[in-house]
Amino acid sequence: MHLSYAQFLEDYHLDHVLGDRQGASYIDIGGGHPLADNVSYHFYLKGWSGLVVEPQADLAALYRHLRPRDRVVDMLVGAEDGEVAFHRVDRLHGFSTIVKANAEGAAAFGAGFRTEMRPIRRLSGLIDSHGIGPVAFLKIDVEGAEAEVLRGVDWNRHRPSVLCIEAIQPGTGAPAWEGWEPLVLAAGYDLALADGINRFYVAREESHLLARFPEKPAPWDCVRHYYELGPALDRPTHSDHALLRRLLQGFLAGLGQKAPEEILALLEASAGPGGLEPPDALARLLRGDLPAPPAGTPADARAAFDDHARAAIGRLAAFYDGGMIAEEETGNAETGNDETGAEPVEEAGR
Repeated sequence: MHLSYAQFLEDYHLDHVLGDRQGASYIDIGGGHPLADNVSYHFYLKGWSGLVVEPQADLAALYRHLRPRDRVVDMLVGAEDGEVAFHRVDRLHGFSTIVKANAEGAAAFGAGFRTEMRPIRRLSGLIDSHGIGPVAFLKIDVEGAEAEVLRGVDWNRHRPSVLCIEAIQPGTGAPAWEGWEPLVLAAGYDLALADGINRFYVAREESHLLARFPEKPAPWDCVRHYYELGPALDRPTHSDHALLRRLLQGFLAGLGQKAPEEILALLEASAGPGGLEPPDALARLLRGDLPAPPAGTPADARAAFDDHARAAIGRLAAFYDGGMIAEEETGNAETGNDETGAEPVEEAGR
């Protein structure tokens, strides 16, 4: 294994124990993002597939694009079928939970939450309905609702080889396994490893796997971590840097053909969960370094999409859509100067 995608080497430890299996299955409860800080993604890349439960619809939708072999459900898992209040935390999606007190704790990190009613099912029912075969590992990370998930499993019929369960209080890191570990032990599982965040258990009928776990967590630098790669755009050494440059060039080549609504939608998406900047700030962004519009001009983003904004879009696209030929090795595309060093001609009307 050369790259860990997980938060705390969970995939490294699981691969050490189960990595020799071919085309196996996993169950990932509380999947989060399909790649970043994800426990099961390393195994997806090995050719495995499984059941992913992620109640945040936007994240669940990403799985369908990035991990099409997985069966993904955007609901919750608990002790009974029905509906439950789900507290979705703004920005910090990893804090979202059915435990209201834990969602409220996200306020310490500057995040609020909103509550919505969502469907909830027992895990055994989901396994049956999706036809999941023998499961190599079950991972549970549900921000304080682990006991509810465990109570919804028929342990006589569904016996993952290994369990990986988050075992700390969200936000504080305080131990939180005392309330649910008796359920795991009673189901016929034995503790194999505690890494400070998670606890790993092995089914007693597969006790030979206990010897594959290390006596203590692996050192942090035993493998490279995904976050260490950094943003591909900023790092030419990034393995995906060349691909990103080509994608951006292709995108920019078509930018001038996009409608104002599409451009504004892109700007809105770039603003993140907090939403668009105040309309006047967005207007300034669209106008570049032009003087502020006359007093009384509506501070509406769409009103700001005028000829000056279209000119900015055109300037961005012209180097890629055939409007201007530039050879990067001369430095012209970087400086905007011609070979004589003269300043570029100003846009008419500026």
